Amino acid sequence: MVDGGRTPTAPIGPLLLLDSAFPQWNSNPMLNLNDLRTFERVAALHSFSEAARHLDLPKSSVSRSIARLEHEVGVRLLQRTTREVVLTEAGAALHERCSAMLGIVGDALDLMGNLAGEPHGSLRISSGVGFGVNVLSEQLPGFLVRHPRVQVDLDLTSRMADLIADGVDVAVRLGPMPSSDLVATRLGAMQRYLCAAPAYLERRGRPNDLGELAEHDTIEMPAPNGKPRCWSFRQSGGVREIEIQPRVSVNEAMTISHLVKNGAGIAVLSGYLCAPEIASGRLLRLFPECAIPPVEVSLVFPSKRELAPAVRAFVEFLKEVTKPGELWLCDPLAAGS
Repeated sequence: MVDGGRTPTAPIGPLLLLDSAFPQWNSNPMLNLNDLRTFERVAALHSFSEAARHLDLPKSSVSRSIARLEHEVGVRLLQRTTREVVLTEAGAALHERCSAMLGIVGDALDLMGNLAGEPHGSLRISSGVGFGVNVLSEQLPGFLVRHPRVQVDLDLTSRMADLIADGVDVAVRLGPMPSSDLVATRLGAMQRYLCAAPAYLERRGRPNDLGELAEHDTIEMPAPNGKPRCWSFRQSGGVREIEIQPRVSVNEAMTISHLVKNGAGIAVLSGYLCAPEIASGRLLRLFPECAIPPVEVSLVFPSKRELAPAVRAFVEFLKEVTKPGELWLCDPLAAGS
């Protein structure tokens, strides 16, 4: 399977290119498609080392591939500086054209695999650490058994991956979906609750009004725009927003959950993580009369990969196994409300 960020299971071989923007190609039309794929990764990531990591190749192989391509086209495509790799004018023109071409080739090969009836090849999945540890680690084994010809590359990260630049086929995203060229499939909604440990409340006291949260130690993820976070609460009179200046800022949800359990402060936690702890008494739910808006859970993937058999199989599998009362939808508080 081939596209701008994928590693094929076998060499692709030369590709016949005619009437190109580079006159040298018209008299010498045979060009190795693997060299183009390597160039696309270096150009997208601005780094030989990162391209080598994404392609699972030695850095020396990436350098030789670029040198061979530059020799074939007869012009310099990349300028190497001490900090990054910069495209020349010719390199930028080639990158724009070869990215689209590699996508078309990948789509064509995926379509052939789809016609063959069985998903195959590599599947790169991006997810947050908490969802990967608590959900995907439970669900992926069943997917692998069902689709034995699919190889999975699971990337767990606290940052939002750039699906195109990072060569990601499908990502798990929490929260509202910004308008983009990505395709999104909704899996469901995750309930959230305001929680604290008994030890923290014994030490600092229990807030009696939402406005008192500003006087407490709160724990939250940093806002992407650098502005203060706001917690929203639905009350009988409407929605009330409380601006939060967290004492502890953490970029990973599982760590926030552990900090709250260990008495570091107050935080909004996902239901599947905190509901069992609330039932056992290890955590206490604050302001249960005020509902916190749930978080949408979606799968997103580049539109050009929509027909890829492995991507479609993974999306359909997750939709099938995402059931009320299981894993991240296992929330006795929501079920009882």
